[in-house]
Amino acid sequence: MRATLVLPLVAMTFVCWGMYGPLLHHGRSGMGGNSLLQFILVGLAYFAIAVVVPLIWLKMKGEPGRWTMRGAAWSFAAGVVGAVGALGVIFALMSGGSPVYVMPLVFGLAPVVNTLVSMLMARTLREAGKIFMTGVVLVAVGGAGVMYFKPVAADTPSIWELGIVGMWSVLSSIAVTALCWGAYGPVLHKGQMKMEGSRLRPFLCVGLAYFAVAVLVPVAALAARNEVVEFTVSGLAWSFAAGAAGAIGALGVILAFNFGGRPIFVMPLVFGGAPVVNTLDFIVEHQAWGNMPLMFYVSLVAVITGAVLVLVFAPKGHAAKSK
Repeated sequence: MRATLVLPLVAMTFVCWGMYGPLLHHGRSGMGGNSLLQFILVGLAYFAIAVVVPLIWLKMKGEPGRWTMRGAAWSFAAGVVGAVGALGVIFALMSGGSPVYVMPLVFGLAPVVNTLVSMLMARTLREAGKIFMTGVVLVAVGGAGVMYFKPVAADTPSIWELGIVGMWSVLSSIAVTALCWGAYGPVLHKGQMKMEGSRLRPFLCVGLAYFAVAVLVPVAALAARNEVVEFTVSGLAWSFAAGAAGAIGALGVILAFNFGGRPIFVMPLVFGGAPVVNTLDFIVEHQAWGNMPLMFYVSLVAVITGAVLVLVFAPKGHAAKSK
């Protein structure tokens, strides 16, 4: 029964994370183009959902598991890599990168990184068969393709127009994000296991890490630059909603782990599903069903096929005990 809840929780996560970008996009025009201010709102949303709510619940209800130093450290580290990854996307866009290729590259590389990190940490590298690895590649390439082949404005800038310095800034930021988000799942899973399967305690540590990286650091940066901050209520609301979607998705990952899911297949499914949700939102909003190229549908089939292969042929390893 517990295992049957893993896929719905994975779906909850990739729907939330798939909507993260569109929600930020809606809020950007109301934030005066200030990406750091949006990042602060995301961090505040994480603090409200992933720190305040768990603290109240733990105080009133409690839950199985217990606090441990190693569990807190691993969980906090997961929050740090998640927040740094989000900051990498912001830097890539601030450096002139376009979402047309920034997000496909991130979602294409992150599941590969996740698979390698998961197998190294679980010591199942030798157990990964060719079919499983094919599934990971299909999910990665398909997820990237779904985003890349959706219709875009004709005047979208090419990465070649940024020059050497601009290209280096964008590509290095993308690499940082892919590495961080790829490592997020395995590191978070480690923290949860060190807290004996606790759900809210690791979530709380993730929220504290986001508050440190996404609120305290940007606030200090804005104060040092002495900028005049402009925003609207709608901009604040959309940006906060983006952070809430990110936090709820993070909780979905933790719950999926708690009910028997493992990073080796949970995270590739998330990274494959999120781009599909993101693109479907674009299609519905712009009524672009008739403008989708053949490669979009080919990429979508690749995501679905790869997801099935990842689920069926994932290395078994040593099942972690959850409490």
